[in-house]
Amino acid sequence: MQIRPGIELGNRSDVGCRRAANEDYYAYAEPENEDAFTAKGRLVVVADGLGGHSSGEIASATAVETIRDAYLRHPSSDPCEALAEAFRQAQTAILEAAAANPELEGMGTTCTCAVVRGYELSFAHVGDSRLYLIRGGSITQLTGDHSYVAQLVRDGQITPEQAESHPERNVLTAALGMRSAVPVELTEHPIALAAGDILLLCTDGLHGLVRDPEMLQVAQNGAPGDACLALVELAKQRGGFDNITVQILRIS
Repeated sequence: MQIRPGIELGNRSDVGCRRAANEDYYAYAEPENEDAFTAKGRLVVVADGLGGHSSGEIASATAVETIRDAYLRHPSSDPCEALAEAFRQAQTAILEAAAANPELEGMGTTCTCAVVRGYELSFAHVGDSRLYLIRGGSITQLTGDHSYVAQLVRDGQITPEQAESHPERNVLTAALGMRSAVPVELTEHPIALAAGDILLLCTDGLHGLVRDPEMLQVAQNGAPGDACLALVELAKQRGGFDNITVQILRIS
């Protein structure tokens, strides 16, 4: 895997303490060609598969690999246009795979993608995996969870503190593979980045057990690879009820 100068990258995926298989999937990609790299930048992706048997891991792998290939091949230099088409192709690929194999019926996946071109960030997202920006000693969740409980919080029916222990906090309202229309969240305009900024992408196996201030402390005080390992271990110490995946990218 090629990683050009300008960033530090770390990633980690772990089955956790309770699951038999890891249904999370992640990728980092850069075009090989320099002109293409200027146009496309760096792609960082995490996904959390849903479904019985092996279908969750098939859904997450299908989504990530389809999005990676479709984004890098797309002729547009507009990251959001390319990401929107890549998510559309991933949705189609998952539905077609499920239609061809009855054992995969109902499979789906969350997916969160970040594109870094120079000092600009664009992203696309569906589900409850997350993208955070860490800057100047603070952490900001850039994506909104597509979940029943997150909607209750947005509607003012429960507090964020109540959401943390709500019995239906894992019920999704959107995921790739759902047969209804999937509302992909896209940045309207690129977000300016600066040297020292940190991007953290993770599945709910991490953010469900490790609070945002803890992610901030670990991510800003260690190399990305070490921070990923420390965060995964922290989630496992707290039960590791789900698969755990995290990628950290620091702008240098």
